Amino acid sequence: MLCNCMGNLFRMKKNSAKHYSRSPKTETGLERHSENADVTDEESEDFDDHLDDGDEGEATGEFNDEVPATAPAAPDLMPLYLEVDSAAHGERLDKLLARHFNEFSRSRIQQWIEEGAVRVDGEPSRAKASVQMGQQIEIRPQAAPETMAFTAEDVPLDVLYEDEALLVINKPAGLVVHPAAGNWSGTVLNGLLHRDPHAARLPRAGIVHRLDKETSGLMVVARTLTAQTDLVRQLQARTVKRTYIALVWGETPDEGTIDAPIGRDPRERTRMAIVHTNSGKPSRTHFETLGTVPLGRSKVSMVMCQLETGRTHQIRVHFESIGHPLVGDPVYHKATQRGQRPAVRVPLPVPFTRQALHAYRLGLMHPVTGRRKSWEAEPPEDLQALIDALDFDRYAEEDEEDEGEPEWYEGEADDDDD
Repeated sequence: MLCNCMGNLFRMKKNSAKHYSRSPKTETGLERHSENADVTDEESEDFDDHLDDGDEGEATGEFNDEVPATAPAAPDLMPLYLEVDSAAHGERLDKLLARHFNEFSRSRIQQWIEEGAVRVDGEPSRAKASVQMGQQIEIRPQAAPETMAFTAEDVPLDVLYEDEALLVINKPAGLVVHPAAGNWSGTVLNGLLHRDPHAARLPRAGIVHRLDKETSGLMVVARTLTAQTDLVRQLQARTVKRTYIALVWGETPDEGTIDAPIGRDPRERTRMAIVHTNSGKPSRTHFETLGTVPLGRSKVSMVMCQLETGRTHQIRVHFESIGHPLVGDPVYHKATQRGQRPAVRVPLPVPFTRQALHAYRLGLMHPVTGRRKSWEAEPPEDLQALIDALDFDRYAEEDEEDEGEPEWYEGEADDDDD
């Protein structure tokens, strides 16, 4: 299978290279790392493809540092009681409760009514029901879902490597990394707290970078504060190398660099975009085309990408900007540049309902030994099935001359043998 033999993927003809428009001049501080680096979100912004809302509709590129790494468990909330007086007779149930118990939002009260946590004369009711004088109302307040955000949960984690300083996990598609609105539980962070209670002592349980919910692949997590600080410094210094496999629409150049600033889309705040103002952060993605196959009246290319920076949704935004959006991407698939024609998308040979993006390789300097370490993870079953169905091997160009790997590819062996 094409993607299971990475060493052979470079035997393709290199007859074109493209460097796309540059980002604004990188500030000096972005090229160096501080001697006193600490674990902060801005400095470790490695959110190349992260969504927290659970339905791929909202981009949230920052952690909430006002929330502690381990929030206390929600206290038991005492039941509340109210008797309807003559002044409230005929009022809607939800409006009455929101007026009397203004410490709770009306939407929260409506949710409790729907869940049966509000009883009128001992019976469930509806938010729009009119109350009657003399009725007895009981409310059993439910803990807000965000109170579960930093609690230990038995979330299965596929750990590929672990030692006293760090662990490397292979995140499946569909798993959110960090709790946020819409995904307050069942995240990688919750699983880390369950797996090792000591992780509660670390900011964000040791997480230093993230992947989109629907992006699969490798992540490194620190197990000590010293290791976490070191990994953040490496992220700043660009010595953490992340290589991705992606399927994109259309025929891409054999190799290239997409150099374009990324920021929140000023016209659609729920997504990121190429932004040529001060709010756009310098962003650079290198890529190598591993193969292109025809599909109906369109084409699909397999590309290997390496991030030089780590912005929110970087790969997805960058490839959309050059007219080659990721296969399956529900958000980034528009013609974003003036005069750009939208990519031709056709039905796929097998079902595939997420962006075709996998963090294939991860390389870094071990925070304790100082030696180079790297890990690889083959594409998950759904992506591999799509790759096989597209039959890249059949259409791969045969080239007797091995052109070798691109300069940016971090494919060297580990410094040690363990």
